[in-house]
Amino acid sequence: MEILPAIDLKDGKAVRLSKGLMESAKIYSDEPWQVAKKFEELGSKWLHIVDLNGAFAGEPANLEQIKKIRENCNLKIELGGGIRDEETIKMYVELGVDRLILGSIAVKDPQFVKDMAAKYPIAVGIDAMNGMVAVEGWAEVSTMKATDLAKEFADAGVDAIICTDISKDGMLCGVNVEWTEEIALSSGVDTIASGGVKDINDIINCKENGNIAGCIVGKAFYEGTLDLEEGFKVL
Repeated sequence: MEILPAIDLKDGKAVRLSKGLMESAKIYSDEPWQVAKKFEELGSKWLHIVDLNGAFAGEPANLEQIKKIRENCNLKIELGGGIRDEETIKMYVELGVDRLILGSIAVKDPQFVKDMAAKYPIAVGIDAMNGMVAVEGWAEVSTMKATDLAKEFADAGVDAIICTDISKDGMLCGVNVEWTEEIALSSGVDTIASGGVKDINDIINCKENGNIAGCIVGKAFYEGTLDLEEGFKVL
């Protein structure tokens, strides 16, 4: 299992949200690349980046900060937020991003995601409220069950599924391990848990589950409730 520390970008700054609400943004750094470098020094192999402005705009919105992160650290980067077409995917791949996360487009045009997965390293982002898929930066909740969307990509060749329980995101209240396992079993694809990590117990619970391939850590690091070095040792 991998721990993937997270940087959410809003207006060029590293922030964290509560339950996906943009107005809840708390700024943690004016220089996100420095945060990325810290994650690398702590022993991380991966970095999870979300372009929050891009998720709402439907196009990249924090490109300069993403470039700075890529130029200043050697972490593998997975990136989501505002990726809606192949041109954007190619641009990020050429920039050195290792995996692209397709979220809203996976609901609206699953065939596009499958086509892209045949050509590029693609992860599907499944974000849900009460088990129902949310899109457009979580601003809209669809009528599709998250587990049904996961099944859609069971044999699609995607690298991973990243599933976020929005009700827990940024709340430091514990990971929804059971729901993450449902997504993993529905798809048969490596599934990464996101939302709610509080402390080392969440890392242990995800690892012991056996069906969870990774865990994204955000506010728990920034607020000091999880020692990442300790987390990496658990792995």
